[in-house]
Amino acid sequence: MLACYTDRLSVRPGESFALHATVANGPCRLEIARVGAAREIVLTMDGVEAGEYPVPPHVDRDGCNWPVALEVKVGEDWKSGYYDICLTDIAGQKTHHFVCVRPTVGTTGSKAVMVLSTNTYHSYNWWGGANAYSNVTGLMNGTVPFAQAMDEAIGVLSTQRPFVQMIIAPPENPPRLVNMRKREFKEKPWAADPKFMREHSVSPYDGSAGFLHKWEHAFVAWAETEGYALDFVTDYDLDVDQSILESYESAYFVGHSEYWSGNERAQVERFVDAGGNVAILSGNTCFWKVRWEDDGRTYVCHKWKGFEAEDVPADQATHLWSHSAFGAPEAELTGLSFNFGGYHRLGMCVSRGQGGFTVYNDRHWALEGSDLFYGDVLGGDIPLIGYESDGCLFEFGKDGLPRAIPTLGVPANLEIIALAPVAFGEDAETGYAAMIPPEKLDVIAEVTYGDSSPASQQRVLRGHTMITSFKRGKGEVFNSGTTEWAHGLAAKDPFVAAITRNVLHKFGVTRRAEG
Repeated sequence: MLACYTDRLSVRPGESFALHATVANGPCRLEIARVGAAREIVLTMDGVEAGEYPVPPHVDRDGCNWPVALEVKVGEDWKSGYYDICLTDIAGQKTHHFVCVRPTVGTTGSKAVMVLSTNTYHSYNWWGGANAYSNVTGLMNGTVPFAQAMDEAIGVLSTQRPFVQMIIAPPENPPRLVNMRKREFKEKPWAADPKFMREHSVSPYDGSAGFLHKWEHAFVAWAETEGYALDFVTDYDLDVDQSILESYESAYFVGHSEYWSGNERAQVERFVDAGGNVAILSGNTCFWKVRWEDDGRTYVCHKWKGFEAEDVPADQATHLWSHSAFGAPEAELTGLSFNFGGYHRLGMCVSRGQGGFTVYNDRHWALEGSDLFYGDVLGGDIPLIGYESDGCLFEFGKDGLPRAIPTLGVPANLEIIALAPVAFGEDAETGYAAMIPPEKLDVIAEVTYGDSSPASQQRVLRGHTMITSFKRGKGEVFNSGTTEWAHGLAAKDPFVAAITRNVLHKFGVTRRAEG
């Protein structure tokens, strides 16, 4: 076996991190490279030795505890960014891990910071057994039925273990989590690319997190190619360093920033209220409340079991941010919620949807110079909507434009720019086998509408996603509503690019040549 992990995921230039590894065919070659618009190798080393160690029981919860194979000092000239760590053994087998390099203390390279969604990486990581969703190993090897596997999800996860490689380092151009075409007449529904999943033994959780060849990578590649400079931090950095955003004018959450700790959210809220700007180019944002322990070695994410899994005060529990026990629905910060959103062109979730947003408020600042007008469809060819999307309740005003209904934290001053239908899951009465079954629909209905009746559950299934913005305190929040926004940039869509440039410029980010 060849596998590795680091003692931490975030470092600054001049600091060191420990690389832990197990190697059956050593020694290994180490390569570390910054990944952005290009892959820039910063360190290579031959002859890296490590022993071969067993996988301990309950490694998903307790970690590997393998000895340190190598201490790596981060170069003073390493730019802030995402750094891929690759070990190659003498047989040519490779394994990957990563670290995020923050700016040097007291400096920033940019007025903008990108927050890597590493909490989501941890929630989906099932290396050694289970993740926050299920007993994935048992599910994948066929020894545990689906329902039982879901019950065997774990809420305490160790960060001291490798990542599943399809999460952290899939092959280039992995299939997106969307059906690239509409379902034809009476065609059996499908989700993404079943052939690829079979050929690569992909679990249902591997495509939903990670940097390489996914949403965050696509955004960073576009931004750096365009000449925009970003600094990088992780979710955990926002949890433990409560002043980290003070040096920036704007912060960016891209891809699938699903899990937020209390400290992280509190810092982002202070940042916006004090005049900072937040761009959420993502979906399913800040949906779950999580907690960190043991100086970052333990990640607590009980999801649906949050109030029964452990005896802690309510404010320390982990569950939906929108749960009434917290009194802090995520829409107060994000403007939108997955409770009102869902999926598009996956299985029977809007299986013949247009794949894009219908424009309504064409006079919004984000659409300036975009050549988009009322009734136009944005992103239908990409498609720009697919996997998880956020939304809100709305109604049409006398001016013919949609207006947000302030429910479950949705701000009354939310401006809706464009929208599209999505589904929280598949309706049980479609006549087709479920591929995207709604999870805990009764709980979502109770949290969202105050009762878990069949009528309320059916209401949850019918959602909408939208592109929005609103002002909060002295700052502003822009929310694309969809995980797939970065794929519009990767596709070189001129409309998506124009809107993204407007957001960056509005929030104080200029190209290198312009600065």
